[in-house]
Amino acid sequence: MAFRTMEWVTEGPVLRLLDQRVLPEVVRYRDLATAESVAGAIRDMTVRGAPAIGVSAAFGLVIAARQAGGADLRAVLPAADAVLRAARPTAVNLFWALDRMRALWEAGADAARLEAEALAMEAEDVAVNEAIAAHARAILPQEVTFFHHCNTGALAAVGVGTALGIIRRAHEAGHKVFAYLDETRPRLQGAKLSSFELMEYGVPHAVVVDGASAHIMRKRPVDIAVVGCDRVAANGDTANKIGTYNLALAAQDNGVPFYVACPTSTIDMGTPTGDGIEIEERAEEEVLVVNGASIAPNGARAFNPAFDVTPNRLIAGLITEKGIIRPPFDVNLRALFGG
Repeated sequence: MAFRTMEWVTEGPVLRLLDQRVLPEVVRYRDLATAESVAGAIRDMTVRGAPAIGVSAAFGLVIAARQAGGADLRAVLPAADAVLRAARPTAVNLFWALDRMRALWEAGADAARLEAEALAMEAEDVAVNEAIAAHARAILPQEVTFFHHCNTGALAAVGVGTALGIIRRAHEAGHKVFAYLDETRPRLQGAKLSSFELMEYGVPHAVVVDGASAHIMRKRPVDIAVVGCDRVAANGDTANKIGTYNLALAAQDNGVPFYVACPTSTIDMGTPTGDGIEIEERAEEEVLVVNGASIAPNGARAFNPAFDVTPNRLIAGLITEKGIIRPPFDVNLRALFGG
């Protein structure tokens, strides 16, 4: 069964998103016709994954611009821009995409120019995903066992994705691939989404509970851990789905190289270290309720940070579309960006 994470429909216009909240049981699409509804879809995780969030937000602005008719977009778009920026705080691609669009509308661009820019971002993400997968091939043995956290594939991007895209393309290139997928509590993106994708592509894998990673790495051969990210600080500290830090610690203790797959748009040179990354905190119910059923006593409280920060000392390299960036990250990232 083929699926598309998003589709821009010019008639309307609407942004058509695959509703990831109901996968894998139901494959359902939502047509969103306002910037506010796109922001809501980002917030409620109908769409998720840093690259997909950024492109979706760009199309949200295009919808607002198209609906403005002949009005001056410099007067109309600040409100739409603000509501989209408020949707989620951690993924830097959201702000990167909106900043890119803002530079155009503040300079007087019309709706057609903004639409062209959003479509360009969409095409760029496809190319970036493929370049990341190609660079990763250089560090993969012919027979390779991966460890992966959350979902970083086609559901999190426009193209094949980042870390899961590496796994998929390695399989398609003839590597003998096996992947352990953390279930990724509390929203279970690894079990529900990453397994859904790898089943579609025929990639051998096993879903494991998040707490099993250290045991598996100690008892079974694992060649590489590879994850995606929502933001990389200037020193290489990396924010990603909660539980990534745990996986990196387990990898270090067991001699498994830990890599982060990320577009350069996810690298935030304006944030010196991971301590400066805002960590989104989500509703308690995500922890206390699973598929509508309570798993804790009545009255129990929960604390639900959506992300954590993996210190740069645990990261072997950042796999980007421009190549693999290795430590010292503060030096090599400055060089990458011409600093």
